[in-house]
Amino acid sequence: MRVDDRWQDDRPVFVRHHHVGRWPRPPRPVVHEFAAMVFYVDGRAEVEQRGRVRVEAGDVQLVPAGEAHRMICGGGAEAWGVGFNPVILAASEHAALLEPFERVRAGAAAVMPIPAGRQEHLRRLIAELREESAQAPTALQAQVQRSLLTLVLAEVVRAAPSGGESATAPVVAQALRYIERRCLAPISLRDVAAALDRSPAYVTTALRMATGRTAQQWIAAGRLAEARRRLLTSDETVEAIAERVGGLDPTHFIRMFRREHGCTPAAWRAEHRRPRA
Repeated sequence: MRVDDRWQDDRPVFVRHHHVGRWPRPPRPVVHEFAAMVFYVDGRAEVEQRGRVRVEAGDVQLVPAGEAHRMICGGGAEAWGVGFNPVILAASEHAALLEPFERVRAGAAAVMPIPAGRQEHLRRLIAELREESAQAPTALQAQVQRSLLTLVLAEVVRAAPSGGESATAPVVAQALRYIERRCLAPISLRDVAAALDRSPAYVTTALRMATGRTAQQWIAAGRLAEARRRLLTSDETVEAIAERVGGLDPTHFIRMFRREHGCTPAAWRAEHRRPRA
């Protein structure tokens, strides 16, 4: 399983516009550490996400963090992709907006149609979100982006059919759900395993085989994503942010951040606090 960083973005919410062409052969399946919603607005394509599915204009594809997927055939499809760090919603009053992604993890269909009467509204929301996400990162902009993201996901919640998932979610789905909702607390692999009534070795093996990452790596990814959000949109000290993302020792946090991003949190903040094109 390959972890793909080409779509990765340092911002907690971002939008990509895609024109999907044809390939001589399908790319390998990939996973992302963020959740993604892809809204197809023109053409047709074939995707693979626990099975092959045809998508067309008006369809939405949901890709939970850690879910293997790939494009099989583009066929000239046009799509808008919204990527976001699920941690920003998982521990908030908006956690219910993640339920369609959880149902996909548990076995429900990853592709669903948006009602014709709501498609233009959804397209406008995504375009507005894209424009806002290109502005200089501030606390106000973060609130605006989060508000727009909740409106986008609310359209998905309304369109998503209820049911369709298995009675018991797979271990990987349960582990990722637990991590997304608790990674900002001082949890470890042992906590994840205990919550699932499995051994740490079992959880590690299951996650690595399905996503290419261990539980510790997923915990660190969630914490770093939240740290980047706070570095971008607040004036909190590095020490305060370290405390907020797992109660980490500041020295350990700085070392972890440098290992992932190649610079200190302070240097990263100075570099990234500017508008995006």
